[in-house]
Amino acid sequence: VYAQQKKEQKLNKETNLIEVTYYHNNDQISQQGTFNLEGKLHGNWISYDEQGVKITEGSYNNGVKTGKWYFWSGDKVKEIIFDNNSIASITESNNKAQVVDKH
Repeated sequence: VYAQQKKEQKLNKETNLIEVTYYHNNDQISQQGTFNLEGKLHGNWISYDEQGVKITEGSYNNGVKTGKWYFWSGDKVKEIIFDNNSIASITESNNKAQVVDKH
């Protein structure tokens, strides 16, 4: 999928991370994030739909999902906490922060 998307990348010499932006075919940003010098996802990543609406935000540590991730869909948001790439907990709420379901 990534190979077919237009992308921009540059090395941030202060952080030693490669900053990458991928684009949808309509030139809206698809994803933004960083890779470490070994080519692994590292740091904050954000994904957007084709209208430019944020749909996912979370962090990687050396290619492993870690900490709180957020997934937006319509008026719902899921907060998933990852511990070493495994789901530790899931909380679903509406965008007004009322908890709908907690696992």
